[in-house]
Amino acid sequence: MRWAGQRLGADAGLVLDLGGGDEPGAASATAIPGLLRTVRTPDFAGVTFHEVLAKSVLNEVPGSSPMPFAWTVNPYRGCTHACRYCFARNTHTYLDLDAGADFDSQIVVKVNVAEVLTRELARGRNRREHVALGTNTDPYQRAEGRYRLMPGILRALAASGSPVSVLTKGTLLARDLPLLASIAREVPVGLGVSIALVDRELQQHLEPGTPTPAARLELVRRATDLGLSVGVMVAPVLPHLTDSDEALDATLGAVAAAGAAGATGATVLALHLRPGAREWYLGWLAGYRPDLLPAYEALYPRGPYARKQYTADLAARVGPLRRRHGLAGAMHRDTVLGESWPVGSLPPAAAEGIGRATATVATGGSDVVEQLALDLGLPAGGSRATLPDGEPLRWGLGPRPGST
Repeated sequence: MRWAGQRLGADAGLVLDLGGGDEPGAASATAIPGLLRTVRTPDFAGVTFHEVLAKSVLNEVPGSSPMPFAWTVNPYRGCTHACRYCFARNTHTYLDLDAGADFDSQIVVKVNVAEVLTRELARGRNRREHVALGTNTDPYQRAEGRYRLMPGILRALAASGSPVSVLTKGTLLARDLPLLASIAREVPVGLGVSIALVDRELQQHLEPGTPTPAARLELVRRATDLGLSVGVMVAPVLPHLTDSDEALDATLGAVAAAGAAGATGATVLALHLRPGAREWYLGWLAGYRPDLLPAYEALYPRGPYARKQYTADLAARVGPLRRRHGLAGAMHRDTVLGESWPVGSLPPAAAEGIGRATATVATGGSDVVEQLALDLGLPAGGSRATLPDGEPLRWGLGPRPGST
């Protein structure tokens, strides 16, 4: 790799001292398991990549989870999308990095993820069950253009017979659409695109590292042109910023125009503020719209969830808008989860029996995936498990359909 000259250290298991200074991650030495080397490059100004050799990448979701996947793989930790509201921010604190600037700029890269995944799948670990990629951070963030980890991951899952789906904010997915179209001839494939809003000016403030809404809508068009089904997550809806009837109508109208009406659909989900994300988002809001802070304090008084009256009102207003744009009926239904995942975002096997014989690439979807659980009425916190690579997984309640 041409970044070799940019390395800061190259010993496995190295305790990296980024050196005192004021830059993100510099406050203390950072121990990162399996660290191979740390690199910086002018192509990614202000970003530090910590390349690691992972021992295990296929993480089993607790059997009690109602999520529509049984396994997860996360090729990256931290995310340069830098979404102010991302719930996964607090996971960076498990690396002795902060949930704010470090999450956006100190990126852990599992450079051997495809090789390790191939070995684990060959041992029959997942039994062709649902594998979700990127439930913590987006594997189609900008770094994927350099590291190219996803093609190997997708090929490994397809070769194992695991159906595949993708949920992303990253238009870099377009690079792999031909691969996914080819894989779709062998295993079921579903795609999901996260589009929280279409207001470009606001999007630049909220999601400064993400592709534009227009580019993500074009991604929907390109995917459907290839015959791939696509579901859209309109999430999160931000109180007093993106939750007006006009804003919701504009976003859902743009989604429908991009090809998500009829064969595919859209889900609309309200913002939640977990620790780490709460402090970062409200700190941003204090600078951008300080007049809204009292309203947020009233809506989120004691935890990550908006008051039930707010979410009920949002649901009541969204229903007619979804129907107007032909998006109301296009949802995967499940007797445990209820109406949740938009058609196209999960492969056909998931629509017939969520949690069985499916693989999901949930990219940029850390906030989306957990928020689905929250808005479906699952309890605060849920169950917690520590995954093999040290990443936390919190979801609980009830058996996954098809599990025992």
